[in-house]
Amino acid sequence: MRMSPTLSAYIGRQFLLWFAGMMLAILAIVFLLDTVELLRRAAGKPDATFWVVVRMGLFKLPAMAQEAFPFIVLFSAMFTFWRLTRSQELVVARAVGVSAWQFLAPVLVLAPLIGAFQITVVNPVGSVLVAQFERMEDRYLRGRANELAVARSGLWLREVTDEGQFLVHAGSVTPGSQELRDVVIFELEGDEEFVSRVDAPSATLEDGYWVVRDGWYNRPDHLPELLAEHRVPTDLTFARIAESLAPPETMSFWELPGFIATLEATGISAVRHRLHYQSLLAQPVLFCAMVLFAAAFSLRQTRRGGTLLMVAGGVVTGFVLFLLSDVVLAFGVSETIPVPMAAWAPAAASLLIGIAALLHLEDG
Repeated sequence: MRMSPTLSAYIGRQFLLWFAGMMLAILAIVFLLDTVELLRRAAGKPDATFWVVVRMGLFKLPAMAQEAFPFIVLFSAMFTFWRLTRSQELVVARAVGVSAWQFLAPVLVLAPLIGAFQITVVNPVGSVLVAQFERMEDRYLRGRANELAVARSGLWLREVTDEGQFLVHAGSVTPGSQELRDVVIFELEGDEEFVSRVDAPSATLEDGYWVVRDGWYNRPDHLPELLAEHRVPTDLTFARIAESLAPPETMSFWELPGFIATLEATGISAVRHRLHYQSLLAQPVLFCAMVLFAAAFSLRQTRRGGTLLMVAGGVVTGFVLFLLSDVVLAFGVSETIPVPMAAWAPAAASLLIGIAALLHLEDG
C-alpha cells in the first residue's frame, strides 16, 4: 500500500519538532559545560573577564553543535518513532498495510537534507565563529601573539618575540624538510616600524632560529649586505606550523577545496584538511544511518521499561560509533589508510549495519 502524503508530512513534522527540541537541550548543556571549563582556564587571567568567556563560549558553540549533530539526529528519530509507537499510530499504519520502510521514508529524506544544510550553511558560519574563538583563546588564555597563514602567494608567518617582531614570507616549503624556499624576512619594531629586510633563496629552522644563508640584508640608510649566515629568533617548530595553519575546523566547506590546493602547491601536507572535507561530505550518509539505528531501537519498545532500554541502546551506539570514527580518522591522518576510505568508512559501515539490523527485525 502506498502511504498517504498527509501521513508522510505528519511523521516528518514530528521528527523536525523533536530535532529542534533535542538540539536546543543538548546545545544548552554543551554551552554550560564549555563555559564552566573556559572560566576555569581563565582563572588568574585579568583580561579574560566573564563576558569575554561567555563570548568565547558562544563563538565555539556552532563547532560543538556540528560534533553533536549525528547524536541529535539519532535521539530525535528514536523519540519520534517511540512516541508514534506508544500512541499506536504506527500500529494502525501497519494494520492498513504500511511497511516500516514506508513510514521511515519521510525521516530518511529529511535526515540527509539536514546534513546538507549543516555542511553548506552551518559549517561556513561556524568556521568564521570558531576562527574568532581561536584568536580570542590565543590572546586571553594562551598569551600567544604569533600568526600563521597560507595564501596563493606562499606561506606567511608573523611572530612577536623579546627581540622584536618578525614577518616571514616563503614561496614554498621543501617537502620532508624544515626548509623554506624563496624567503623574505621583515623585522619590525613598535607600531610596525620597519627595521630590516632579508632576502634569501632559503631558510632552515634550527634550535630556535631561522638560519638564513647567502641572504641580502637591507636596512634604511645602509647599502645592502650579502651575509653568509644570518639568524632570526623564533619560538616556532615545523610541527606547530603544520598544526596552526588554518585548522580545518576554521575553514568553510566552500573554501576547503581551494585551500587544500594552495597547501599542496606550497608543499605543506593537506591530509587533515582533505580528511575533514571528505568527512563533511559523508555527513548526510551518516545521518541516514542514525535514522536506521533509531528505528531498530525504538519501533518495538512498547512494553514497560522500553524507554530506558531505548535510551541506553542509543547512548551505547553513539559512543561506539564515535570511538570507532575517531580510530579510523586517526588512521587517515597518519595516512595508514587512504583519506577517502577513512572519511567514508564509518558512515558507510553504519548505514549497512543499520539496514541489516532493520531488515532482521522487520523482515527476518
